[in-house]
Amino acid sequence: MQKLGSYLAGAWSQGAGARMALVNPATEEPLADVASGGHDLAAAFAHARETGARELGARTFAERAALLSALAKAIHGAREELLALAVANGGNTRGDAKFDIDGGALTLGHYAELGEKLGAAPLLPDGDAIQVGRTARMGGQHVWARRRGVAVHINAFNFPGWGLCEKLAPALLAGMPVIAKPATATALVAHRLVELFAPLLPPGALQLLVGPAGDLLDHVRTGDVVAFTGGSATARSLRVHPAIADHAVRLNVEADSLNAAVLGPDVELTSETGALFLADVVRDMTQKTGQKCTAIRRVLVPAAREAEVCDALRERLGAIVVGDPAQDNVRMGPVATAQQLRDVREGIARLAAATDSVFGGTGETAHAKGYFVGPVVRSTKTPMTCAPLHAHEIFGPVVTVGIYDGDAGEAAAFVAKGEGCLVSSAYSDERDWVARFVGGAGAWAGRLYLGSSKMAAQSPGPGTALPSLLHGGPGRAGGGEELGGIRGLHGYMQRVALEGDASVLKSLLG
Repeated sequence: MQKLGSYLAGAWSQGAGARMALVNPATEEPLADVASGGHDLAAAFAHARETGARELGARTFAERAALLSALAKAIHGAREELLALAVANGGNTRGDAKFDIDGGALTLGHYAELGEKLGAAPLLPDGDAIQVGRTARMGGQHVWARRRGVAVHINAFNFPGWGLCEKLAPALLAGMPVIAKPATATALVAHRLVELFAPLLPPGALQLLVGPAGDLLDHVRTGDVVAFTGGSATARSLRVHPAIADHAVRLNVEADSLNAAVLGPDVELTSETGALFLADVVRDMTQKTGQKCTAIRRVLVPAAREAEVCDALRERLGAIVVGDPAQDNVRMGPVATAQQLRDVREGIARLAAATDSVFGGTGETAHAKGYFVGPVVRSTKTPMTCAPLHAHEIFGPVVTVGIYDGDAGEAAAFVAKGEGCLVSSAYSDERDWVARFVGGAGAWAGRLYLGSSKMAAQSPGPGTALPSLLHGGPGRAGGGEELGGIRGLHGYMQRVALEGDASVLKSLLG
């Protein structure tokens, strides 16, 4: 059985203490183990501050972009190995594994291209220069400058590949060294990626802690950034962590998200827009076994379409084979851990007490081993007042269908009941209806996906977080922002207002 080490202060370390097992969630077979502690994290932070920051700071954006390009190529070179690890340790089908691994490479490549365009710019402008004096000679300019801290990345279990890369790419491009902490249960992919990445990066640029976090956050200080993806309970504890609070450490959180999908009143299910809606709902339910922070959880359809939508979902989900993702015919694997299975079943039970069954009952399967739950569709005639629907995210293959009268304002209010989400989607070819929906729902979502016949053929679906668009959301979703092209760098840089001779300000921007 493989023993996973951590890569800290320039060396691999096995740590100390009791060993924790990583298993195949389809078979419960142990795959590897990791130490529960025994790492010198103070030394890791010192290595990042003294060596990593210096090495990255000595390079231009274009030179750091070249590093990212090399990392993307390393993923492509080891793609089959990484996919196999994702299938074995994550319960992913091969398609799910591609979504994770290829998504990581795509994100690194996107930021490599961006950094190449930034070239040797010493500062990044934030808007245009402005006149602040009696004449144009006295000017002001907002700029982004490189921070001098360490980026601590705490990643979730569901995307060990993409999750590592989507935080790593903008941080390294901005010039900040990274200490990455993947979720222990599915750490095999992240561990292998760092094995591939470490020789390609300057000393101190990337470190990896596998296993419990221990006193990791006790070492953060002013200028550092902590980026967290995970549950809202952990997020609350991070916000009041003494070191984060005392040093005003920048904290970016991506937490729970009750994403919604709304079918417009103009859409026939037999239309291109209707087919897109059904495909997106089924994909988000079954891809990664519903373990995506961007997956659709709540569905709202016109009352006249409810029976038709439910029939279509039954037909499509009935063809999904659930089982060991190592088998070619399987379309949906298990959830990642025994705890995730317990959480999903408890969530379904709460939802079942207030809704009716459409498909899948409460997720029972015939599997004696493994962390399996089948796809579940519930329904409610009173979606605006169905408390369990809006109170708790079930992180698995579960959606609930509710009805409405077709009003765009009601649809936006339905989205708002989730108290903040990463993404919600609306499907309509009526532009006035879409405009009213966006006006009402925009305050409650980090991203709004607008499905229509004009874009259906090119759509990646609402569940795909693109490196060029913001990933994050208000309220329940954590209040954070990541990615978004050049905006992704801003989380790792400091905005500064410059004030002085306008010609000097212009020269500072190169």
